[in-house]
Amino acid sequence: PSPGAPSGAAPKKKKKLADKILPQRVRDLVPESQAYMDLLAFERKLDFTIMRKRLDIQEALKRPMKQKRKLRIFISNTFYPGKPEGETGEEATVPSWELRVEGRLLDDADQSKVKRKFSSFFKSLVIELDKDLYGPDNHLVEWHRTPTTTETDGFQVKRPGDKNVRCTILLLLDYQASSPSAYPYLDPRLARLLGIHTQTRPVIIAALWQYIKTHKLQDPHEREYINCDKYLEQIFQCARMKFAEIPQRLHQLLHPPDPIVINHVISVEGPDTKKTACYDIDVEVDDPLKSQMNNFILSTANQQEIQVLDNKIHETVETINQLKTNREFFLSFAKDPQQFINKWLISQMRDLKTMTDVVGNPEEERRSDFYYQRWAQEAVCRYFYGKVQQRRAELEQALGIRNG
Repeated sequence: PSPGAPSGAAPKKKKKLADKILPQRVRDLVPESQAYMDLLAFERKLDFTIMRKRLDIQEALKRPMKQKRKLRIFISNTFYPGKPEGETGEEATVPSWELRVEGRLLDDADQSKVKRKFSSFFKSLVIELDKDLYGPDNHLVEWHRTPTTTETDGFQVKRPGDKNVRCTILLLLDYQASSPSAYPYLDPRLARLLGIHTQTRPVIIAALWQYIKTHKLQDPHEREYINCDKYLEQIFQCARMKFAEIPQRLHQLLHPPDPIVINHVISVEGPDTKKTACYDIDVEVDDPLKSQMNNFILSTANQQEIQVLDNKIHETVETINQLKTNREFFLSFAKDPQQFINKWLISQMRDLKTMTDVVGNPEEERRSDFYYQRWAQEAVCRYFYGKVQQRRAELEQALGIRNG
């Protein structure tokens, strides 16, 4: 078909990188197109770099990403003096106090993000009041995390009383929320040996491995075995062990951390009815970089724009290829019109034959020389012989000479 002829509604084929590449002939005709090819090569490098960085980030997200922060706990109590019965009929009130336990992270520069609730840092909270003042049934206030717990910004306790009250506040950090690997306490002997009192399990194993390397305790022949010195033998109760066994043996030497204990006096004396005390504790929170990395991995904001630009590039390259074909078509016609038209007619005839399923070669069959070839005589004889046999069979059937 002639160049530029509209094609039918063909289904769209999947775009490939090769469809973006300009043919060498076009690059020879238009030297400036090399700048596009350079950009295409740079795009491939950039895509590879971004893909590799995505894989690095995905691997990094599999590891716990935490940072240490200070959680400031505010313990305040307010005293409400009692009131006698008023002349106007107001009811008398007894003296009482209110204790509040609240907290917030320090140096929280990002004011736009949602603040983490105070209770989310803890697994349980117990406030123990003076048993002599409030009796065995009313001196404990407990809060424990459950699967359906609703987080809160603080805890409060109200009790009647006009005397100073000694109380003990026990806070057990929720290590599952604060640190996936937790901070267990080491066995005293292991703590003295490694020089650390409380740390995450990976850090403890790394410190133990450093001790093994420093004292050359790895077996020189069977590298997976550790030959314990007298200190490790006392701690692990064995003279030799596999390094792979250390995490399991270490389990019995690690103890859950004790709760944070705060002794506080609820004061009802003095001119100020409200008194506040502050305590700072170390907690671990998600690294802000983790959310940024997650957003980068999940981000599809630019994908649609990139897809639109890719489609434009493919369409432009297709147009260039079509124009190249048109140029070659007309350039060939300009160089030798007669030969071009002959070749073009032959091509058109070949296409027409393919489209209409025509048998034979009509172009040769219209010439008389075609019928003077050696095979023509034999073909004629075969043709007439076939016709005679066909006619004879019909006559015999009509006259009933043959049965069936």
